[in-house]
Order: sequence, then structure tokens, then C-alpha cells
Amino acid sequence: MESKFSLAHLTLIGCSAPELTYIAARVGYDFVSLRLIPMGVAGEYACPAQDREMMRATRIALAATGIGVHDVELARILKDCDPKSYVPALEVAAEFGARHVISSAWTTDPDDRDFVAERYAEICDLAAPFGLTVDLEFPSFSRLKTLAEAVDIVRAAGRPNGGILIDTIYAHYSHLDPAELDALPRAWFHFVHLADAPAKCPHSRDDMVHLARDERLYPGEGAFDFAALLAHLPPVVCSIELPNLQRVDELGFEGHARRCLETAKRCLGVAPAVPPAREYAV
Repeated sequence: MESKFSLAHLTLIGCSAPELTYIAARVGYDFVSLRLIPMGVAGEYACPAQDREMMRATRIALAATGIGVHDVELARILKDCDPKSYVPALEVAAEFGARHVISSAWTTDPDDRDFVAERYAEICDLAAPFGLTVDLEFPSFSRLKTLAEAVDIVRAAGRPNGGILIDTIYAHYSHLDPAELDALPRAWFHFVHLADAPAKCPHSRDDMVHLARDERLYPGEGAFDFAALLAHLPPVVCSIELPNLQRVDELGFEGHARRCLETAKRCLGVAPAVPPAREYAV
């Protein structure tokens, strides 16, 4: 089956959701992955699901381009955040046809495993009526830093719509052995986040954050073995999450998105995208 590709919002964090959609269509992506729950990070174009005008414009962009919404983010697990606050984003995600929502844990107590599992289960329960899986990620500078820790939470929650999201950056940081995936349910894996990284992993939290949010590499520029990872997964959508401030400055939003897709397809041995039959504009 031919690989499908999604343009993750973090790749073009300064774009609105409609602009991201039009760019994805012009470049040749199959989907977009929208950040409907803003994090308030530097440079982020906030696109909250509660912004009716923004969501109306996004709906128009999706209809005009035929681009699908693959997943939305980010339903964080935090001590002081009620998961019910994510329901508006879950509702819009379902309306847009998304099937997955990303979650990750950002508590600071290393002994709060039960709390994290309970909150993750609650998010799963809230997402289930909307037909959404909740794919738990393990950023190396978050509460859950390894595949094993994420697996423990998904198993403890025991929800049928649970899942695991592997970001190749964090797989690299955590020295993940792809063979570890063979013992896990294939139904847990729905998509991956794709980007490359230098062979030498940063050691400090600040350096990890900087590389992950500002300096990811195009596939093939770094040291990650994408084929080895994908060989141990079922067929999955490749969501390209590749923020790189310098490349955006050099190429612009659309040029960077295009380079991301071209290098990913080349690295995975997928045929180049066919240019769209029409140009899409905001």
C-alpha cells in the first residue's frame, strides 16, 4: 500500500490552520495534522477549536482542497488541567473527519504513575464517543521518556481506543530498538511523526527541546534509520513534524513543507508527489 503523508502543524507553527491546509494541498500532502489545543509556545499561531471564525475558515479550506484531517493535538496530561476542557477540540476533530488525538504527560512528579494512567484513561473515555483514538507520545523531556513508560500507561488504562505515537526524534533520543515493537499490539500504532536528527544526541533538556522544536533535519540528512523502524510497524500514515526555523526563513512556509515531503518520500522510496491540478489560495 502506498504511504500517505500528513503535514503536522508544528512543522509550520506560524501558520493558521486554513493556511496550513492550503499549503498542504499545493505541495501534495494527503492530510494535515492540526493543533486545535494551543500550547502557547513561542511563534505559535493559536488556532483553538473554540475560535468559530478560524474553524469556519478551516472548514472552507478543507472542502476546497479535499485535504483530510488526520489527527489533532495536544491533549496534555497535567495536574492542573481538566481533560474535559479538551472536549471542544475533540468535537471539531470529529467534525473534520480526524481519527486520532495526540496526548503526552507533562507532570513533574516521578511517582505519579497512577495519576498519569488515570488521566490518560479519562482522555480516552472522552475521545471514544467521537471515534478518536488517543495516541500517547513520549517526548524525551516530558514525564514519559521512553516507549516502555508509554506502554505501561496504555496497558494500565486498558482502553480500546488507546495507542502509541512514535516520533522518530524521540525514538532516536531514547535509543529505541525497533524490535521492541514486535511484542506490542499492532492495533496501537496508527501513525508516526517523521523527522531526522544528528547522530549525536543532546544530553541536556534545553538542548533536546531546542533541537526538537527548532532544528529538526530533513529525512536523510541525519542518522535515523526510518526503514528499520517502519519494518516493525503496520502500515501507518507518516505525519511530518519537522520544525526548523532556519529552513523556514530560507524557503518560506511552502518551500519548507515541500522540501519536507520531497525528502521524506525520497528517503522512504516513495514516488514523488504529482503536482495538484489546480492552485489553492486563501
